[in-house]
Amino acid sequence: MSRKADSQTRENIKEKRKRRRIYRVRQFFRLILLILLLGAIGWASYHAYLWGSAVYEVLRADYDAYTRRHEQLKLPSDDRSEAYMNLLVLGVDNGIGGNNRQADTLILLSIDNKNGDLRVLSIPRGTLVGVNREKGAVPIAEIYGEGGVKETVKTVRDLLGISIQYYAVVNMKALADIIDTLDGVDVYVELPMSYADPEEGLVIEIPQGYQHMNGETAQKFLRFRSGELGDIGRVQRQHRFVKAMYERLLQLDTIKKAPELSRIARDEVQTNAEIWDTAQIANIVKSFRKEPPETIMLPGETASYDDKLWIPDEAKIHEMIKELFPEPEQVQEK
Repeated sequence: MSRKADSQTRENIKEKRKRRRIYRVRQFFRLILLILLLGAIGWASYHAYLWGSAVYEVLRADYDAYTRRHEQLKLPSDDRSEAYMNLLVLGVDNGIGGNNRQADTLILLSIDNKNGDLRVLSIPRGTLVGVNREKGAVPIAEIYGEGGVKETVKTVRDLLGISIQYYAVVNMKALADIIDTLDGVDVYVELPMSYADPEEGLVIEIPQGYQHMNGETAQKFLRFRSGELGDIGRVQRQHRFVKAMYERLLQLDTIKKAPELSRIARDEVQTNAEIWDTAQIANIVKSFRKEPPETIMLPGETASYDDKLWIPDEAKIHEMIKELFPEPEQVQEK
């Protein structure tokens, strides 16, 4: 019995030693795996830090460049414009007869950041502005074809004496696509419109009264210039159209059309609004009121020697801007 018990004891000892060796081997491999895992985590964390730092530097550089771009559109010591979002909308043609493209429509949209009030200031395309001594004054519509959108924004900024934070260049196709996406817009036509330009291939025939306009008809309505009032009549039609569009955009069914409108704005409209502006613009748009916007025409008069030209009245423009954009102290007093 003693030999058998002694043999059993030795077997038990061997088994325990075997188990210990297996345990130690497992612990060793667990330790190796832990070290490798910690190393991988450390490596990933380090490279994530480097990647995050690189992304931060890119974003910071992008934001700094964005800030500099917007500072260039701002006038020195122009505190009164800070309370408003000013957007210059340029409606450009396709360049007729091989000529440079022109800004047929120039409209400044000014939105009060606090209450969402919208003011619409139209600048006649024939407004004379001084460019340089060699060429003298030229119609403001021609600035776009010669100096592009930036020079046009600068010219309007200097003409009005206010900062313009944003611009949007809308060609005829983009305008038509926007209106067609909205399923048209209802506009009142005061007098029958009839005009033909074989060289341009343009035929306009719009009857008097309320018209449900698609994109093509709206283009013709806005481009029509014939009539006794000339550019004044054209600006008045722009104002009626802007009010009609504003009312249409505030309707509930516009919400489901937002994705397509956003695509058109992204693909077909040239603008300096960037991702950094999204939140601010969205908050302002949400505060829009149901009341139609206030519409204003640039003070001036038709040139006696050419009814297509508009001579701006600098004194009246100055008074208009003081009323539209009061100094911060005046706003607080009110």
